[in-house]
Amino acid sequence: MAIIPLLAGQRARQFEQQLRPHLPALYRYAFRLCGNRDDAEDLVQELLTRLFEKQTPLDHLDNPQTWLLTVLYRQYIDTWRKSQRTPTDLNDAHSDEILDNLHQSRDTPEHALEQTRLQHDLQQAIDSLNEEQRLVVLLHDVEGFTLPQLQAVLDIPGGTLKSRLHRARARLREIFSSEREPSTPVERVNG
Repeated sequence: MAIIPLLAGQRARQFEQQLRPHLPALYRYAFRLCGNRDDAEDLVQELLTRLFEKQTPLDHLDNPQTWLLTVLYRQYIDTWRKSQRTPTDLNDAHSDEILDNLHQSRDTPEHALEQTRLQHDLQQAIDSLNEEQRLVVLLHDVEGFTLPQLQAVLDIPGGTLKSRLHRARARLREIFSSEREPSTPVERVNG
């Protein structure tokens, strides 16, 4: 399947060959940023369309994936800012993905349900972080970027990145430890 199916020719094939190895990382990152499949696909498609229209060559870049993720992140921020100006009412987009994941599992239904719950809890915990911490955790811990790569992508000093990453991880530990603590029953005093 072509990245941009309506376009044909040598330029389109070359563009597709350059980008195809980076698509899985772009989609994963877009999904982590957006929180749902449809918005992630829209974000990546918009990026690809813009790159194709501007005839952006990737072969001269030292690390095209880092550059692509930087552009995707900035595009996400622009989209997010526009959406803040015109708020919309969105339905819960996670329910369809949870059901999709449940149907795709070949394990027992109980195991699949537990995995789905864990993924949902983790996504909620990550979503509860502030925007700066969430992006650092997603890029570093989920996508596997090093701190120097993050400095390039986010244009933030290393010390600030380390601090945000530390605080984000501490907050995630706090969220999960409070969820896992058994609740103590309150005894009724008859009197």
